[in-house]
Amino acid sequence: MAVPKRKMSKSKSRSRKASAWRVGRTARSTCPNCGASKRPHRACANCGWYAGRQAIEVD
Repeated sequence: MAVPKRKMSKSKSRSRKASAWRVGRTARSTCPNCGASKRPHRACANCGWYAGRQAIEVD
C-alpha cells in the first residue's frame, strides 16, 4: 500500500476537506411578468406569478 512521505498538518487536511463544503451561489431567473429576479421553479415574490398564471396574492 502507498505510505505518505511526510505528515500532513491538521490545517492542511482540514482545508482540503472543507473545500467540498463550499456553498455556491443560488440560481436566479427573471420573472416573465414583472421582470424581477426570482428563484427558478418558484412563484415570484414581487408579483405572485408562476407558470403563466397568478399563483399567490401579493400585496
